[in-house]
Amino acid sequence: MTDEPKRVLDDDASQRVLDDDARMRRFVDRFMQAVPHLQALGIGYVRSGPNWAELTMPYAAHLVAYPETGTIASGAIFSLMDSAAGFSVFTTMGRFEPHATLDLRCDYLRPAKPGQAVFGRAECYKMTRKVAFVRGIAHDGDPDHPVAHVTGTFMLTGAS
Repeated sequence: MTDEPKRVLDDDASQRVLDDDARMRRFVDRFMQAVPHLQALGIGYVRSGPNWAELTMPYAAHLVAYPETGTIASGAIFSLMDSAAGFSVFTTMGRFEPHATLDLRCDYLRPAKPGQAVFGRAECYKMTRKVAFVRGIAHDGDPDHPVAHVTGTFMLTGAS
């Protein structure tokens, strides 16, 4: 008997998914450490798929815009969603190609609940040669009751 953990994966495809998820988690963590305002927001990786990414931002006193209500500043939620949308472009391309936010519209539907982490999930639903189209939501625990909705475009800036 060894101390090695048991593998509960059925096939190589499952292992690749876990490897891809671990690789994305490492990339997001390194990216967040390199961008001071994202590090200050505490944004972290949750999970991703072939054309989507989900990040989280923990509730923190320095993110509160209105101390009397405990409401998180809209700019912090916007940054979370810009990051989630940008990472959804990476997952869609399957590689880390430089791109920049061209346009991002954020409709705030309600304030996030005080004390709750906010999750941002975005999907890249269309790619052209140079532009990626994204949409997503921010929520504080219930995706069916979003805090905000975003739509936007990203310009691919790498050599292609």
